[in-house]
Amino acid sequence: MVRMLLSSVQVRKLLNIHDTGSLLCSFVSSMKSFCVRMFENIFHVLSFSDLIRLVGSGSSRCSGRVEIFHNNIWGTVSDSNWNLNDAEVVCRQLNCGSALEATQSSKFGAGTGQVWLTGVTCSGNESSLSECQHPGWGNYYNYYNYYNNYYYYYNYYGHYYDVGVICSGDIRLVGSGSTQCSGRVEVYHSNSWGTVCDDGWDLSDAEVVCRQLNCGSALEVPPSAHFGAGTGQIWLDHVTCSGNESSLAECQHSGFGSNTCEHGQDAAVICSDLIRLAGAGSSRCSGRVEIFHNNIWGTVFDFNWDLNDAEVVCRQLNCGSALQAPQSAYFGPGTGQIWLGDVTCSGNESSLSECQHSGWGNYYYYYYNNNYYYYYNNGHYSDAGVICSGVKTV
Repeated sequence: MVRMLLSSVQVRKLLNIHDTGSLLCSFVSSMKSFCVRMFENIFHVLSFSDLIRLVGSGSSRCSGRVEIFHNNIWGTVSDSNWNLNDAEVVCRQLNCGSALEATQSSKFGAGTGQVWLTGVTCSGNESSLSECQHPGWGNYYNYYNYYNNYYYYYNYYGHYYDVGVICSGDIRLVGSGSTQCSGRVEVYHSNSWGTVCDDGWDLSDAEVVCRQLNCGSALEVPPSAHFGAGTGQIWLDHVTCSGNESSLAECQHSGFGSNTCEHGQDAAVICSDLIRLAGAGSSRCSGRVEIFHNNIWGTVFDFNWDLNDAEVVCRQLNCGSALQAPQSAYFGPGTGQIWLGDVTCSGNESSLSECQHSGWGNYYYYYYNNNYYYYYNNGHYSDAGVICSGVKTV
């Protein structure tokens, strides 16, 4: 269901009337002009910034191709400059939590008809997509790229580049000092957001939240409304997760709205954010290193991978010191993207992305031996791992 706020013109069109007053004010002919002005003012107050919906192949309430309603026509958004900040605005506008992915190239299928926007630039704090900067409604053939002393005309081939979003859905992290991957846990139920009581709240529960939000692994479960007390409904209490569930709704709990808690007991999580440990035999503090970049999880190529690099990962995950820096896909080969290679850390960095590396996605290397350069690419069979002091050496 699309939630709509309509202008007076749109109300007239949807109701198939030409004069607001002729229908709504016919019963008070002596005060008709006043009545018409009153309804026009009401409609003006209710005038919409834009109507928005998620549709397309494989879409759901909180994921799909973004379409906006303008000039009485639904249209799509072209993916020039489309990123997580833009998607965040869409997810908030639809009460769908936080943005997990900002999809491009018609991931949810190509739309039809009008392409309304392109070059959308949001800070992420706007209340609707129409508040973000853009070159104008319907101006989607107006981008040029300067290269080698020439301007090249960009034609976006219409709906081939329709954008989409994947939102976290019925869960979000908010509160004072919160980030995309840390904050007070809130869930969406019965058309309203509410908090979770921290009775029995532990790392297994937090692990599910972090996974659901594409935020890596759970590091901490701060007690006593660490990110500030929420307001309104407390939806869940006595949540019990194994840690393997795909969403918090799959965990055991006492029932929606069934609790004896105050908001001073609101549950919170701190996730590892853009890094996680995965693979066969992995644990919270040992596994194949994977990092989140461009909305995709990917691995690290083990070229020059050593204890200094592993030390940064262990610190970032709150897992103590590095004991080993396994190579050659020790925890099994990953799949998909290989994001980093030739990582060189001093060991004092606060995150792996601060270390020197060859660039995102540049994992093909040459090595010099006996007067020849040899091409080196072993794919995921060279995925890097770590074993931190948080677990025993295996």
